[in-house]
Amino acid sequence: MSLDLDAINRDLGHDPQALTQWALGLGKHAICTTNFRPFEAVILHMVTRVQPDIPVVWMDNGYNTPATYQFADEIAKRLNLNLITYLPRRSRAHREALEGQAPGIDDPGHDAFTQEVKLEPFERALREMNPDVWITALRAEDTPERSRMQPVSRNADGLLKVAPVLHWNARDMYQYLQAHDLPNNFDYFDPTKVEDKRECGLHLQH
Repeated sequence: MSLDLDAINRDLGHDPQALTQWALGLGKHAICTTNFRPFEAVILHMVTRVQPDIPVVWMDNGYNTPATYQFADEIAKRLNLNLITYLPRRSRAHREALEGQAPGIDDPGHDAFTQEVKLEPFERALREMNPDVWITALRAEDTPERSRMQPVSRNADGLLKVAPVLHWNARDMYQYLQAHDLPNNFDYFDPTKVEDKRECGLHLQH
């Protein structure tokens, strides 16, 4: 799949809905990942309007807030998501029985924790689903690393990574939710990131 990524980013990079339609119109095997954080209903609504049965992949780390699980259930039903959940190989209860609570970011065990509950499940999802196109809700304002990314890129494995809302800010996202009467979730916490502006490593590696 030979594509002029510079031209695509220039022509479609600031039009999330057009970029989503383009990505899903390639006729390739596409997935959309989600973590049901704030504003995730935007990307889920965008992709399912174009391809209702697109596989929506959730790496459920087992440490989500009750509100996040409730939101995930609500939006999955509302949009009739083809939701495929990947879990760590050990349950939270199993891990905590042996190693205690989730380690903080200054703990030497934090990298291993992140690998276990997020990176390994994602890598397993990629192996098993073998997508050609990966759609993600990354936004440039989230972290310094993401501000340097492009809406469309290709990773080291050749996977086409598409971030339709990369250039949207929180106001843009909120207005989309309002326009389409979509729910939101602000009671969200990611123990692999801990801090809002910190990367967990998934998007740096993939």
